[in-house]
Amino acid sequence: MSQEYTAKGIQVLKGLDAVRKRPAMYIGSTDLHGLHHMLYEVVDNSIDEAMAGHCSEIDITIGSDGNVTVIDNGRGIPVDLHPTQKKPAVEVVMTTLHAGGKFDHKSYRVSGGLHGVGVSVVNALSEWLEVEIWRDGKSYTQMYKRGVPAEALKSKPMTGKKRSGTKIVFRPDDKVFSTMDYSFDTLSQRFRELAFLNKGITINFGDDRTGKKHEFNYSGGIVSFVKWLNENRETLHKPPIYFHDTRDNCEIEIAIQYNDSYSEKIFCFANNINTVDGGTHLVGFKAALTRTFNSYAQKNNLFKKQKITLSGDDVREGITAVISVKLPEPQFEGQTKGKLGNSEMKGIVESMVGQNLGEFLEEHPPIARKIIDKASQSARARDAARKARDLVRRKSALETSALPGKLADCSLEDPEVCELYLVEGDSAGGSAKQGRDRRFQAILPLKGKILNVWKARVDKTLSNEEVKTIITALGTGIAEDFDASKNRYGKIIIMTDADVDGAHIRTLLLTLFFRYMPELIENGNVYIAQPPLYRVKKGKEEKYAYSDKEKDKIVKEMGGSKGVYLQRYKGLGEMNPDQLWMTTMDPERRTIIKVILEDEIEADQIFNILMGDKVEPRRRFIQENALNVKNLDV
Repeated sequence: MSQEYTAKGIQVLKGLDAVRKRPAMYIGSTDLHGLHHMLYEVVDNSIDEAMAGHCSEIDITIGSDGNVTVIDNGRGIPVDLHPTQKKPAVEVVMTTLHAGGKFDHKSYRVSGGLHGVGVSVVNALSEWLEVEIWRDGKSYTQMYKRGVPAEALKSKPMTGKKRSGTKIVFRPDDKVFSTMDYSFDTLSQRFRELAFLNKGITINFGDDRTGKKHEFNYSGGIVSFVKWLNENRETLHKPPIYFHDTRDNCEIEIAIQYNDSYSEKIFCFANNINTVDGGTHLVGFKAALTRTFNSYAQKNNLFKKQKITLSGDDVREGITAVISVKLPEPQFEGQTKGKLGNSEMKGIVESMVGQNLGEFLEEHPPIARKIIDKASQSARARDAARKARDLVRRKSALETSALPGKLADCSLEDPEVCELYLVEGDSAGGSAKQGRDRRFQAILPLKGKILNVWKARVDKTLSNEEVKTIITALGTGIAEDFDASKNRYGKIIIMTDADVDGAHIRTLLLTLFFRYMPELIENGNVYIAQPPLYRVKKGKEEKYAYSDKEKDKIVKEMGGSKGVYLQRYKGLGEMNPDQLWMTTMDPERRTIIKVILEDEIEADQIFNILMGDKVEPRRRFIQENALNVKNLDV
């Protein structure tokens, strides 16, 4: 019998109760991303002080006990009595949603963060939080437990050298978060970004768990950012092209540098927030870039007798650019703020880039010619690529007659349940075909190593038979023709041997997805299979081990090595179909690793080092990381 729905059934959550009730609404998730988001919100408050011109240094420390400390030398959170709330302003900020100094644009002209809910949400989702403020010659402290003040604000005269600023120490609530294990590398990338975007600020980041430390300070700002992004590439010009302007109360900074690669890397920020999905500032930038280069080339007769009009893809081939806009009233689309929505920014950025880039090209003809020559080569390659794409494009996912001959497809057609295994070699492919569940598992054996697409234009990529086979099987198209909605498989599982060649093939496949089909990674479609390394048998008992540690544990459980038969699998082909199904393909028992794109900038750097043309950065990477290798075939 259902209960009567009356006013008594309406629950009113007071204070920060709503945050603890539905934490994911405020920080996105309660996993590692949410844990990091907590720290970002506190650091963003210090960055807002820096943008307002009142902070030059931020110290961030992950404690060995899981506590996190953020100290800045800003003005310090106000401590005087709030006129309407009748309690110290710091307590209002810490315990009230949508309370802050960022709404009237008097204290802060621009800001990032969660529009005033940031630090109060951090407070609500922390087991405890302590704030210390240095202001007006006094030190003020207050402790909170799960968002509730545990004591009144205390003050005492400041001793020693006078200072100003804020110190926040907090411990995320392990009853809320599924992990408390911060990633030093992921956090470092974000803090490096912030240091690039806020010229001259120093960010000191330390991890007491490991002793790792970084100091980020870039006097060149986003120019240094672009140089850093291109440090392992051959550039067409030095230094980067840089524009900085203020229009309609909006500050725009843009740095551009072309390299000899065939990919574009444009990173957009609005009020220090990485707008990974672009937005109006990116639209304006792209429009101005295409129009300005075409206009300059035609005006200076650079196309000569060729009837060429450069497309946006042509003029962006090989570009590395950082766009940073700071505006008073940012409008973001989506909960993760991935896209800037302010309509006026398109015109502002387009006008600013058109004027400044046009003047730069007129003043630097050799650089202009180099870039336009590269774009012209891209235009010619684009025509060749169009013809190559026509050969592999499938008109419809239902036209199975167009599928590759060596693909053993599944009988179901629902992408949500279908899986495609990309398998190294015909031998393993044969075992996989026999061992699979034919209803929802498709097998595509790959012969040898596919092309390293990092160093190839799309026309050359599409001439590689194995790449064409993969694209045709998926049905998505590639590059500018890519359409994720046409993907025929919810899971694309890379299954290679557990040796050096297998790792290389896996890397080449990941390079293909990252370079030409990144949405498959972003949508969580790409996985890596984990075949066992060992078969351990004693009498009739048989177990599989996926690591040396697990193997040693199983041997010990079987009473020691005496009488134990141990088989080390060097290749998938050594397993019969039943073993492959049981260990690697059965959804009830297998282990597969989802490939996620946690930091696009870092991923691009690593791919460029490992897959690019320059040998020296790769040698340096190997030397620095050689001791971290866990499995090495000799």
